Amino acid sequence: MNELLQIYNQPLLNLVYQAATVHRANHNPEEIQVCTLLSIKTGGCSEDCSYCSQSAHYQTGVSSQDLVGRDEVLAAARKAKQHGSPRFCMGAAWPKLRTEHDFENVLEMVREVRALGLEACCTLGMLSDDQAKRLKEAGLTSYNHNLDTGEGYYDKVVTTRTYEDRLATLNRVRDAGISLCCGGILGMGEDVEHRLQMLLTLNSLDPHPESVPINALVPIKGTPLADQPPVSIWEMARMIATTRIVLPLAMVRLSAGRLQMSPEGQALCFLAGANSIFSGEKLLTTPNPGGDEDQDLFRMLDLTARPAFKGHGH
Repeated sequence: MNELLQIYNQPLLNLVYQAATVHRANHNPEEIQVCTLLSIKTGGCSEDCSYCSQSAHYQTGVSSQDLVGRDEVLAAARKAKQHGSPRFCMGAAWPKLRTEHDFENVLEMVREVRALGLEACCTLGMLSDDQAKRLKEAGLTSYNHNLDTGEGYYDKVVTTRTYEDRLATLNRVRDAGISLCCGGILGMGEDVEHRLQMLLTLNSLDPHPESVPINALVPIKGTPLADQPPVSIWEMARMIATTRIVLPLAMVRLSAGRLQMSPEGQALCFLAGANSIFSGEKLLTTPNPGGDEDQDLFRMLDLTARPAFKGHGH
């Protein structure tokens, strides 16, 4: 931890320079992975994640909806492909898959997304060994299951499941041969040590996660974290740079909270090693920059979209 604190706390421009050097040694700095995220089952979740608009424990104005139809998912995936997004991510608000019928529908969604030539990612809560195996057989490219924060702070944010539950699902996904997408959220009241504790846990996974989303909390009215102050762009840049140094081969995703960042702030994060974004006007239930804004940003910075199935973990 002391070594990690030294990296994180060095002068910001030195840290960004170090991270940018690592980034260029392992990635094309002109390429950004563009991902599209669709909520395939919204609201009514029994988990009590303090940041989440979809928890049934809080009054946030998000209504509960059942699993969407495959035609709707396929239409959204086709639209994502037309807009240059090589990865299509499907998120369901539940602690774990509820019925075999739902699971069969999700498996078919994965197959159809892959048939379009897209990478397919899901976030479906906790998985069994058999479910992970069947997702792999259906062609799932990557599975998202965030740690959210360091183990020492986790029970301040979520009490309906444990850190060990999270790690067990990560191990099942890895054992099935599916790439891991796993990161966390800044701005939930945690301190720097908690953030770096999460990085140490990710670093202990073998191999490292293929994708690491770094989210800035988007405070949601009605949740316990509704009044949290915003995360500064300097904190985001420090965390992204440190993540790049610790996990040199991972795709580091500048995720939630990007709508609140200026183009200059996003450019700093790209320089610090972020090379993945979610594009589209919504991330599950929270606003996000639209595709046109992202295309303008890419043109301004001379960035291009990373091709599908390129790199590690596929």
